[in-house]
Amino acid sequence: MDLTIQAKIVDHIHNTLVDHEGQRLKVKANMGRSKILECEGTLTQAHPQLFIMEVERKRGRITRQSYQYVDILTGTVELMYIESNEPLFAAPFEI
Repeated sequence: MDLTIQAKIVDHIHNTLVDHEGQRLKVKANMGRSKILECEGTLTQAHPQLFIMEVERKRGRITRQSYQYVDILTGTVELMYIESNEPLFAAPFEI
C-alpha cells in the first residue's frame, strides 16, 4: 500500500475518532502470543498520533490505555459500538 494512501487512511481514522470522543466503545486488542484483551470504555481524547480510552477493570477500577491509529489500520485493535456490536471501522480501508 502506498504511503500517501496510508497517511490518508490514518487521517480518516483520526477524524472519525475525534467525532466519537466521549462515547462508550468496546475495544478488542491483540496483545500478542494469543492474548486478546476485550473491554468496554470511553474514548476520552484523540491526539494527532494516538487516542486514549478509559476502560473499566475488575472491582470498578478505571485505567487509561492509549493506542495508535496504526493499530487500527493493521487490525491489532478493533473498536466496536457497544449496543450493536458493529465495528466502527470496516476493513479493508478505502479512501
